Amino acid sequence: MTKDSPVAPAHVHSADTCATMSMLALAVAVLLCVRPVPLAAQRTSADTVHTRLGAVYALADRNNPRIAAAAALADAVRARASGARRPPDPQLQLGLMNRELPGLAEMDPLGMTQVQLMQMLPTPGKLGFAGEAADARATAARERATEMRWEIRRLVAAAFYDVYRTERALTIALATRRLVEDVAATADAMYRVGETAQADVLKARVAVARMDEEIIAMRAMRLAQLARLTGLLDQPIDSTMPRVALPVFPDSVGAIDSLTRHAADDRPMVRAGQAELAAAESDSRLARREIWPDLQLGVQYGQRGGMGGVERMASLMVGASLPVFAGSRQLRMRDEAEAMRAMTAADLGAMRAETRAQVGEWHVEWQRARNLQVLYRSTVLPQARATVTASLAAYRVGRINLMTVLDDQMTVNRYEQELAVLEAAEGMALAELEMLLGRELFDPHSSRPSSGGNR
Repeated sequence: MTKDSPVAPAHVHSADTCATMSMLALAVAVLLCVRPVPLAAQRTSADTVHTRLGAVYALADRNNPRIAAAAALADAVRARASGARRPPDPQLQLGLMNRELPGLAEMDPLGMTQVQLMQMLPTPGKLGFAGEAADARATAARERATEMRWEIRRLVAAAFYDVYRTERALTIALATRRLVEDVAATADAMYRVGETAQADVLKARVAVARMDEEIIAMRAMRLAQLARLTGLLDQPIDSTMPRVALPVFPDSVGAIDSLTRHAADDRPMVRAGQAELAAAESDSRLARREIWPDLQLGVQYGQRGGMGGVERMASLMVGASLPVFAGSRQLRMRDEAEAMRAMTAADLGAMRAETRAQVGEWHVEWQRARNLQVLYRSTVLPQARATVTASLAAYRVGRINLMTVLDDQMTVNRYEQELAVLEAAEGMALAELEMLLGRELFDPHSSRPSSGGNR
């Protein structure tokens, strides 16, 4: 017997003690078997089927009502723009002039039948400016529809990564509960033969109950998150949906300066603002021509019966609008158009500034999540697992109690869950950046190996 070996009790040869030591050895064996395989690396048969982010995106593109509504609005605005360059429709009038009542017979010699055609011709340039404004608004509506698609993708990604985080936490909690229950059973057997205090048994049972509480809460949370996800997909809630799988994230997304420049120019919402500004400038130029009179041309044909037969006649008419209320109408239209142009320009500047700020924030968040994952995988988790190994060694020689070993293992599990949170945070940061940039940064149809958090 070595110096560090525990002293055998007086009843070491009794049958109860033999049974207790056998159960104690079994508990240590369970701990030893569990420790070398991290919870993050455990698999189940269900891991062969996964829900991928790309498939979820495709469903959202097809089914989300907000995407469909934005696309329909863009189609409506584009259809309306085609008539902006056309003059007003001509007016055709039929007149029965100077008729007797009640029979409507022509009065001699004034009665006649007339047909009149009138066409208003806007001042040159008005239709061109109106068409430019309409085309620009159609472009803005199309860009807003594209922005809506990216916004829905961002919401879908947020729900997707929430489901992933909860599923990983649930997997870890289930594995931890099995371990805690084994420890509780061993402590109970040791208490019955007087080898441990009742407090250890109670602590173990409380730990099992707390794990049950966490598992119930996580399962309910997963259903709530699935409801949010399927709501974005316009699908019924499906609690049997296969576990989600993280895509392969990129190792680099580019320098922050390059990203901010790209987003400030090419984000769909920014392009929509640019188109709205172009429309406002065309409206301003059009308003400056409203004070110019519009021409109106008309032709008239008339006929009546006479002593010598049917008499036919024609007339030609030329008219113009008179801006007699220019001070309170046309000049005020200029002021309104210029104010709208200034407002649109300010909105565009604000959108660019906000976009640059958001790109900077989410780029920092992406770097934080990645750097912490590296720290967890290279330092925190290996050291926590080494602590479990050392605890097991000390437990075998009686230096610490079983609850200390359990606490150390629970610490490993907590770090595993925090690693899953960081993985979800990385994905969410990428989804935000994709929305701001208006382009994909990685292949959403890709899938990591089922390593539960290890790349």
